[in-house]
Amino acid sequence: MQLRLDKYLCDMQEGTRSTVKDMIRKQRVSVNDIVVTRPELKVNTDKDIVCIDGRQIGYFHYEYYMLNKPQGVVSATTDKTDKTVIDIITDKKRKDLFPVGRLDKDTEGLLIITNDGELAHRLLSPKHHVDKIYEADVKGKLPDSCVEMFAEGLVVDSSFTAMPAILNIISYDAFTDTSHIRITIKEGKYHQIKRMFSAVDSEVLYLKRLSMGSIVLDKTLKTGEYRALTDAEISALKDF
Repeated sequence: MQLRLDKYLCDMQEGTRSTVKDMIRKQRVSVNDIVVTRPELKVNTDKDIVCIDGRQIGYFHYEYYMLNKPQGVVSATTDKTDKTVIDIITDKKRKDLFPVGRLDKDTEGLLIITNDGELAHRLLSPKHHVDKIYEADVKGKLPDSCVEMFAEGLVVDSSFTAMPAILNIISYDAFTDTSHIRITIKEGKYHQIKRMFSAVDSEVLYLKRLSMGSIVLDKTLKTGEYRALTDAEISALKDF
């Protein structure tokens, strides 16, 4: 891909358009070992070697990260009051990253961060029905009938009937009066899981996403940590 040199450097967060132009005019930038002074110079993002003060600046068209989202952080690109999931990605190369979908502020777990709009659309499009698996602690002892109700498509309220979901009731703690469950859904409606359990007279006390499509949360990632997706993981998402 052909890009203006100043845009190339701005995309890679080497400065604002004005500061990048200043660096170029001060002969701090080279292309293929030749010092250049024209910000409008066209460079090939796949072939040309661009350096600032001898430091090579590779061009990344897309970035893909797996984040183990912590509670208290919002799934947004910017926010005036709260820390965002993008703020956590400290070594990002691009400034146009965004979360694929959202997790509530008090929800933990897997969140994919990228700037690949086409991939994000495919994962979020209702027609693709991408499985999303969560684990949760919910209030009370759930009757076995809930499993069948969820499987048939739970009537959440007068305006929303959920698609069939897989509910596994893993355990019940009588001391805390909580059930530990795992649920697989194919949608991503606003507060969907919380609304579903509210509809069966329960309440979500803790919620964590474990997987989205073929991507499973890396067990080595602590809450608040992230890593780049592997080539195999990216390919699996694109082939979905």
